[in-house]
Amino acid sequence: MSDIESVLARIANRRPVIIDLSLDRIRTALSRLGNPQRTMPPVFHVAGTNGKGSTVAFIRSILESAGNSVHVYTSPHLVRFNERIAVAGKDISNATLIDALERTDAAMGDNMLTYFETTTCAALLAFAESTADYAVIEVGLGGRLDATNVFDEIAAAVVTPVDLDHQQFLGDKLSGIAVEKAGIFKRGAPAVISPQSPEAMAALQECARNAGADTFASGEHWNVWSEHGRLIYQDETGLCDLKLPRLPGAHQIENAGAAIAAIRAAGLTFDDATISKGIELTHWPARLQRLTAGPLIDLAYEQLGESPEIWLDGGHNPHAGRAVARAMADMEARHSKPLVMVSGMQANKDAAGYFAPFNGIARKAYCVAADHEGVMRASEVRNAATNAGLNAESFDSIETAFTKACAESNEPPRFLISGSLYLAGEILHDNS
Repeated sequence: MSDIESVLARIANRRPVIIDLSLDRIRTALSRLGNPQRTMPPVFHVAGTNGKGSTVAFIRSILESAGNSVHVYTSPHLVRFNERIAVAGKDISNATLIDALERTDAAMGDNMLTYFETTTCAALLAFAESTADYAVIEVGLGGRLDATNVFDEIAAAVVTPVDLDHQQFLGDKLSGIAVEKAGIFKRGAPAVISPQSPEAMAALQECARNAGADTFASGEHWNVWSEHGRLIYQDETGLCDLKLPRLPGAHQIENAGAAIAAIRAAGLTFDDATISKGIELTHWPARLQRLTAGPLIDLAYEQLGESPEIWLDGGHNPHAGRAVARAMADMEARHSKPLVMVSGMQANKDAAGYFAPFNGIARKAYCVAADHEGVMRASEVRNAATNAGLNAESFDSIETAFTKACAESNEPPRFLISGSLYLAGEILHDNS
């Protein structure tokens, strides 16, 4: 176990890992640490059910392409915890992270602070003590009572598409979930709203008005679409003719649009070349990421006799399932190959809802369990896929699932490893 893993394990043992949405504890902790959140650079705060990580990545990349240094806080990580905290554009060092964590832990003493609150305090402490031009902060869960919602002023708030997820904490109605996400809106700051269902859009716009935020909603104040191999963005100040993202999928067009909207709503005026560069260079692992090397590539190559096409995606709810299935269908239209899924899911997710959009698209789902606590057993994943109408089978490892998938394929298939960020992290860890 590395030094950072040891410190994190010790803090996890002393602090509850449970999710307990509240701002009282973290405000007390930040006060004892000198309120680092008040000495941060301008903050872009991003909430939502799906697409928030990609939108954070787009905002960061555009800002950096304009020559700015950027702090970034995201969660969860895929391989190393340090991925969550980028200080002025670079993953936080072990020494800086350990120092910030131990100072946070010491400041709280025996007082109760959750694991996520502890790591959020550490991130804000590290940011406040290092110079940057901007910060981009991803909400952990919800928004209104999330540990990141501690800023008095922000450059812009963004809410990406809202859908059902974490119902045990946020409720089971879209309007109610939207209200929780909208809790990051601030008086006088732009409230950027991505494409939404009518129910969620109405709730978000009402919350923005009640908060005194300046509403900047998709379909009303800005639009984005692809046309002739270009990304076209338009708002009240004009039109941008840009390069398409390298991140595949129609949903990434919308995420890029939300990022552009946030930057322009915040009053930043970058030329099309700068925005294009940022969009094109945006990288966000495990979001329809094409794998080009690693043990699974080698295994499939040995079985198939040619380099396999393997896509990795960590989406894990029905909205994500619809987006990824649409992307797979677009790939099929351009280059036909049988689609096979190698999937694992967390136990608290709507697995059948995730699989349903792949009915009629995927030939078979090869179901596994990720190597992590709180995941579904492979047989439970299989049952969910079967209930969604897919031909499914369970396996005791990813390797055996891949071997069987290759053996059952009359022609090289298109692989999609999906359903869990834990599963995606396991794959990327093996590839590192």
